[in-house]
Amino acid sequence: MPDGREELRVEVITRINEVPAAEWNACAGATNPFVSHAFLNAMEESRSVSERSGWVPQHLVVRRLGGRIDACMPLYLKNNSYGEYVFDWGWADAYESAGGSYYPKLQCAVPFTPATGPRLLIRDGAPPHSFEVLIAAAIQLAEEHKVSSLHITFPTHAEWRRLGAAGFLMREGKQYHWENRGYATFDDFLGEMSSRKRKAIRKERREVADAGVTLKRLSGADITEAHWDAFYKYYRSTIDQRSWGRAYLNREFFSRLGAGMADMALLVFAYAGEEHIGGALNLIGEDTLFGRNWGCSRDVKFLHFEACYYQAIEYAIERKLNWVEAGAQGEHKIQRGYLPRATYSAHWIADSRFREAVARFVDQERRQTEHEIEALMEYSPYRKTGEE
Repeated sequence: MPDGREELRVEVITRINEVPAAEWNACAGATNPFVSHAFLNAMEESRSVSERSGWVPQHLVVRRLGGRIDACMPLYLKNNSYGEYVFDWGWADAYESAGGSYYPKLQCAVPFTPATGPRLLIRDGAPPHSFEVLIAAAIQLAEEHKVSSLHITFPTHAEWRRLGAAGFLMREGKQYHWENRGYATFDDFLGEMSSRKRKAIRKERREVADAGVTLKRLSGADITEAHWDAFYKYYRSTIDQRSWGRAYLNREFFSRLGAGMADMALLVFAYAGEEHIGGALNLIGEDTLFGRNWGCSRDVKFLHFEACYYQAIEYAIERKLNWVEAGAQGEHKIQRGYLPRATYSAHWIADSRFREAVARFVDQERRQTEHEIEALMEYSPYRKTGEE
């Protein structure tokens, strides 16, 4: 896939280990742990990502003739829509009802991870048109595979706007994120909330403590294989309790995560005496703490909120992180300080007639999502002007 303007060459890589970690990370940057070589490689080497799971790596790498990698893109050939968190099941049903084959499709994403971050990874000093080269290469690959569509999910807002300008359909979703407004302590955060919400959070935290539960945060060398053993059981127990859930990640993935990027992992463990009874996994970015998975072996009222939300807020304040992203779903997060915020995806559809139908849908959906976010902000727990 040549591009004559700067004599760039695009390669399709079927294993991320074919790319030196330092080269990939020079493009990915240090802001987001999920697009790091270590995280994506842990997915592949553990076989959490594989043909069996429906994620076949087709990563794009842009090189100069001298061999230096200037840009790359985590890309997968998909034969299902599991593990994406931007749901297109309805599109698949409509496409196949009309006699087409929606699968396979191409997906630019971090598997099983509904977290916003860069998707078209471009090295500092790369040729200015590297973004356009990646887009053109992804579309060319889609055409070569004769897939129905190409999807780029949870890109940054800036990427989303550029993808829209390039002709991709622009879709919006929403999540609930906490923003650090320069707080020095957790009490500073509570001080900005209405009196009723402030008391409710203090009551929830007190009930966890009164139940005899203590919380401990672990990162780096403090996390052992025994901790991963315990956490994996909690992860599986949460999945098993959900009729719609699937255990996308296997036990080996967590060991590889610990071996390759323990300093970016934050485990919050809950203890009743000496016995651990629950845990929450977070990944640490440059300015954001990303909540990922959670589980417990004992039902303690409000423990989920303490382990997943309040401990994350305390950690972000201590480390002066700007955001906590607590994952998908959950209007209940609003009263705990996590407000609705737009997330993004961009979509290329091969069939022009189907594209027109999807375009109408995403235009309507986007307006509805923006309205929902505006309406949900009315339930903000933060004090309004003149309010106690």
